Amino acid sequence: MVATLFPIAFLAANSAASRMVRGLFDDTFSGVHQLSWFDWAILIPYFGILILLSVYGVHRYDIIRRYFRHRKKATGEPVHRFAELPRVTIQLPIYNERYVIERLIDEVTRIEYPRELLQIQVLDDSTDDTAPFAEALVERYRALGFPIEYHHRQNREGYKAGALTAGLKTATGEFVAIFDADFTPPADFLTRTIQYFADPTVGVVQTRWSYLNRDYSFLTEVEAMLLDGHFILEHGARSRAGYFFNFNGTAGILRRKMIEDAGGWQHDTLTEDTDLSYRAQLKGWRFVYIPGLECPSELPVEMHGFQVQQSRWAKGLTQCARKLLPAIFRSNVPRRVKAEAFLHLTPNISYPLMIVVSALMLPVMIVRFYMGVWQMVFIDLPLIMAAFWSISAFYVVAQRELYPKHWKRSILLLPLLMAIGVALTVVNTRAVLEALFGIRTAFVRTPKYAVGDRPMNLENKKYRRKSGLLPYIELAIGTYFVAMIFFAIDTYNFFSIPFLILFVAGYYWAGLGTLYQEYQDRLQWLKQRSLELKTAR
Repeated sequence: MVATLFPIAFLAANSAASRMVRGLFDDTFSGVHQLSWFDWAILIPYFGILILLSVYGVHRYDIIRRYFRHRKKATGEPVHRFAELPRVTIQLPIYNERYVIERLIDEVTRIEYPRELLQIQVLDDSTDDTAPFAEALVERYRALGFPIEYHHRQNREGYKAGALTAGLKTATGEFVAIFDADFTPPADFLTRTIQYFADPTVGVVQTRWSYLNRDYSFLTEVEAMLLDGHFILEHGARSRAGYFFNFNGTAGILRRKMIEDAGGWQHDTLTEDTDLSYRAQLKGWRFVYIPGLECPSELPVEMHGFQVQQSRWAKGLTQCARKLLPAIFRSNVPRRVKAEAFLHLTPNISYPLMIVVSALMLPVMIVRFYMGVWQMVFIDLPLIMAAFWSISAFYVVAQRELYPKHWKRSILLLPLLMAIGVALTVVNTRAVLEALFGIRTAFVRTPKYAVGDRPMNLENKKYRRKSGLLPYIELAIGTYFVAMIFFAIDTYNFFSIPFLILFVAGYYWAGLGTLYQEYQDRLQWLKQRSLELKTAR
């Protein structure tokens, strides 16, 4: 009986395999099917966008190349030193930071620097109970002899940029260090940065972010990888090769004279740090990057909180592109610097382009039903290598540079990293379009909870924002890609399935993750409400 069934099973398997091979290599329609005007109307924009995305992909490869080419130019010890240490003002801009303000002030007061040369400003725009709590903390530390001051504005005019500008009016320091609320600067921060300013051309010293809660979840691990790519490769390559790079708004120190010379803090973009950075470098100021000095910070632990942060950065960078690129192109800086500035300020245009590609993907698969393996090899594969493989190479190289003994784990996280990039597509597309059309929105802060590396109950935390229709839109787009997977299977287009799965995973992760967290919030609210009603009785 077994001997009889074996040939039948072999033939059936062979038949299925032969159908798959014919599906991949069959060119029956290559000389029969003629593309119509409608087909070309779909294919031209589709491949045009992929080529444009490939430009930014090739740029990632070029950043890697420049990073290694100029690695011997990494920042060393300061060439010059102050005969006498200068006065320094530390600014702590905060807004409704009840959970992290105590940690911030405690860490900043540990910074090693002569107290008679130091001024600490808590610049508080809070509208909740953070304000009285922060003021009481400041008074406590003042009583202990620390040179700390509390400043509270009655309005948020200019948001963070406005708070920093207001603080400068009473600042006594020649140099200004800035730390956002979720940062915990090391005690030797000033002693390791201030001496670079003995060179009068240096306007900014930027340090590298590290993360207090990197191992909190897969989400925070991926967020850390994304930021490591920026701080290791982008900052590393640009600073060493002599290109413009940006102050990151925190964990850095600025020369006050440079701020004034560049036109001061301006709040017509959501990334006032990048705006000031480019205006200052166009004025000839030099920026120094110290990758060896880590400044720990807190990563967003919720999907929607992460999306809010990234959309603010995407919108702000695009606003800076609109504002600054004309002046950059008119300047007398080298063309290579102008080209790098353009690619640095405009990469978020890829998000609306990806929305268009997503919408066209299914029609393109239908139009290219005759596509054989050789079209994939000579047309699709090079574009995929340029546009998407560069992402993998970029972040794996960054992890290998930063963690030479443990970098291989990053390879396992690459699918999640790709998926999280997809999860940002909708929210960042909205942000980029708002920037391009000049739509102004308020500065939306990223909630911080003083989270460590262990899970905690976020349902009891304040500052969580509602997501609105965003997760439902993400789920709808994810379902669209599920349909594309079934179509790809039906048409033997197996090469596209892994990429389609990443899109499904990204959109579903974003949508379901946000809805689950909001559902937990709702349950917690109902529980608290029920308890209040019982107590009232």
